[in-house]
Amino acid sequence: MLSKALVTGAYQRKCEELAQLPGVELTVVVPPYWQEAGRRIDLERLHTAGYELIVEAMRFNGHFHVHYYPGLARQVRRLQPDILHIDEEPYNLASFLALRLGRQVGARCLFFTWQNLYRRYAFPFSWLESYVLRHAAYAIAGNAEAVTVLRRKGYAGPVAVIPQFGVDPAIYQRQMPTSNQQQASCLLPPASFVVGYVGRLVEEKGLLVLLRAVAGLAGDWRLMLIGSGPLQPQIERLAASLGIAERLTFTSGVPSSEMPRYLSQFAVLVLPSLTRPNWKEQFGRVLIEAMACQVPVVGSDCGEIPQVIGQAGLVVPEGDGEALRQALARLQADAGLRQRLGELGRARVLAHYTQARIAQETYRVYQEMAGNQ
Repeated sequence: MLSKALVTGAYQRKCEELAQLPGVELTVVVPPYWQEAGRRIDLERLHTAGYELIVEAMRFNGHFHVHYYPGLARQVRRLQPDILHIDEEPYNLASFLALRLGRQVGARCLFFTWQNLYRRYAFPFSWLESYVLRHAAYAIAGNAEAVTVLRRKGYAGPVAVIPQFGVDPAIYQRQMPTSNQQQASCLLPPASFVVGYVGRLVEEKGLLVLLRAVAGLAGDWRLMLIGSGPLQPQIERLAASLGIAERLTFTSGVPSSEMPRYLSQFAVLVLPSLTRPNWKEQFGRVLIEAMACQVPVVGSDCGEIPQVIGQAGLVVPEGDGEALRQALARLQADAGLRQRLGELGRARVLAHYTQARIAQETYRVYQEMAGNQ
C-alpha cells in the first residue's frame, strides 16, 4: 500500500486490522512527512504491529498533483506484490508511476478517490488520469458521488464505496478530563453549552455562517474552533463585530492522539460546509470522530455530510444561519436529545465506520481482485 495519508498515526490502525486478516502480508510505503497548506505533518509511528512500514523519500512534497517517490521502483521489485493499493487520486503523478510499476511486476492495482465533482484536468494530468482509469483493476471511492464521477470519466472497472479511514472506538470515546488536564492543555472552562468545530479555517467550511448562528444563542455558551487557516483574521473581526469575541477560543496543532479529549469537551460538533464550484464536502471525517465520542453532531446538507450522519444527528440547509441557530438552540435546551443523539452516533460508528469495519470491506476488495486473476 502506498499512502501519504498514513503518516498520521491514528490512520495506521486500519493497517493493523488488515494485517490480521487471513492471507494478508502487508507492506505500507509512506513519506517521512507530508506538507499540506503550509503545515508539515511528520510521520507518527503509533500503530505499526503486524505489517512492514517503509519510509521512502518524496519529491515535490506538498505538491498534490506532482509528488512522487523516487525509490518506489526498488521496493516494488523487491516485494513483487500481488496487489498494489495506491491510496491516491487517479490524476496524480504518484498514481500513474505506481500503477505503471505495479503492472511491470504483474500486480493488480487499485486506486482511491474522493473526487465528488466532475472536473477535467489540463495535460498532462488528464493523460495521467486516463491511463490510470484504463489500466487499474479496481477502484475504491470514498463516497457515492465519486462513483458517478468515475463512470462519467469512462472508468468501466469494478468500484467499491469505502471511506479511506475509520476510527478506533477504543481511542475515540467519551473522555472527561480532570481539572489538572484542563489547566495543562488550556482547554475551555466549564460551560453549559460548548459548540465545537474541527478543521481548516477556510470560507467553504461555513465558519462565518456558524458565527452568526451562535451569536443568536441565549444563555451560557462557548465556541471552540480547533484548526488553523487563512480565514482566522476574518473570523476574529466578525466575532468582535457580533460582540462574541470573549466566547470564542482558537486551538491549533492538536495531535490526532489527543483529539478525543478535546472533542469530549463539546456539547455539539458542527460541520456547516458550503458547496463551491470547485469543492464540496467529500466525507467529513470529524463527524465520525465526534460521533464515536458520543458528541451529537450538526451538519449542513453539503456533499456527503447527510449520508455520514444518517439519523444520528441534525442536518440543516447549507448557508442557512437561522436553521443552524435553531438546531443549536434545540440541542442547547434539551439535554436528553443530546444524550440520545450521542448514543445513536456511537452506535452508527460501531456499525459502519470503525477501522476494523473499513479494513474488512477493503479485504473483501482484495479477495475479489485475487479471485479475478
